[in-house]
Amino acid sequence: MGQALGLVQVDQSTVAIKETFGKFSEVLEPGCHFLPWCIGQQIAGYLSLRVRQLDVRCETKTKDNVFVTVVASVQYRALSDKASDAFYKLSNTREQIQSYVFDVIRATVPKLDLDDAFEQKNDIAKAVEEELEKAMSTYGYEIVQTLIVDIEPDERVKRAMNEINAAARMRLAASEKAEAEKVIQIKKAEGEAESKYLAGVGIARQRQAIVDGLRDSVLAFSENVPGTTAKDIMDMVLVTQYFDTMKEIGASSKSSSVFIPHGPGAVKDVAAQIRDGLLQANPQ
Repeated sequence: MGQALGLVQVDQSTVAIKETFGKFSEVLEPGCHFLPWCIGQQIAGYLSLRVRQLDVRCETKTKDNVFVTVVASVQYRALSDKASDAFYKLSNTREQIQSYVFDVIRATVPKLDLDDAFEQKNDIAKAVEEELEKAMSTYGYEIVQTLIVDIEPDERVKRAMNEINAAARMRLAASEKAEAEKVIQIKKAEGEAESKYLAGVGIARQRQAIVDGLRDSVLAFSENVPGTTAKDIMDMVLVTQYFDTMKEIGASSKSSSVFIPHGPGAVKDVAAQIRDGLLQANPQ
């Protein structure tokens, strides 16, 4: 009924292109409009002012001869003040934008190595956006934003890159493991050195205590038993220690048989042998 009466509704975020006898007349804003068809006025078409998105996949080659697929995402919209240009000048907006994206990417990426292409995605996106903005503004379109979503190398190249990365990580892990083992060995050696040092200190203190004890024993025995000499006392001490040693050897479950001289004169011979052995072991 509305069309029969010449009434036309234009939705929000949309403009209508009005023609009179096939010639562009004006751009109709959202709302209700009266178009008497009897005098040749009609709607040639509608144009959306909403932001649209176009994803473009472009295959190209980098400077180091690696084939990659660059995925670009372009967000664009028609300008209301240039709606007639957007409606009449382009028959296929998406293909036009895609052509410009191809042209810029294939002119930019071949100048970069693969690693540089990944690092300079923002620069590539900026170059695409600037070229599109300059070209599409003539046709009544605004480029809202351009993004380089992904750069996909050839599958074989990706596998090689993953293997290189894995090998580098394995080398790093091996280096860290070797460093850890080195630290363990150093700490172990330091611990053993400290243990031996403390054991040496303990042995030295033990021997000093033995010497002090023997000295005190000789002095006490000489005072309590008149007529004895230091030599007599040392002979007795040596014999006592000798038999204590034999007792310890016999008490051990792992010791073998030990034969010692026996008889009344054996004690004196044992003392002489021990004393002579000590003197020979400690020459002046």
